[in-house]
Amino acid sequence: MKKVVHTLALFGAFSTLICCALPALFVTLGAGAALIGLVSAVPQLIWLSEHKIPLFIFAGVMLTISGASRYMSRNAPCPVDPNAAKSCKRLRRIGLGIFIFSLAIYATGFFFAFIAPYL
Repeated sequence: MKKVVHTLALFGAFSTLICCALPALFVTLGAGAALIGLVSAVPQLIWLSEHKIPLFIFAGVMLTISGASRYMSRNAPCPVDPNAAKSCKRLRRIGLGIFIFSLAIYATGFFFAFIAPYL
């Protein structure tokens, strides 16, 4: 169950990036024509942009649940076997990196969706 929550949090964060930050990046770089071509090839991007508030709420809830899950299991013991313990610690570091990366993606998408239009 925990893996599902973490995966949904990551995909939710990526969807906020795709919906809001990617179009802003293309326009900023002067690649408006590339953005139009991308939207023509993948029209679902328009749907994501039209429903950005529920998308950000879903991603925020999933990131919150994922963070709470990580926090609650932060002191969970790793196996006694040295190889398994090493693997356990490595996977925890990787998981923390992915979680922080997801938060950064979410913050970037949030900035471009809700703050940048008013600057």
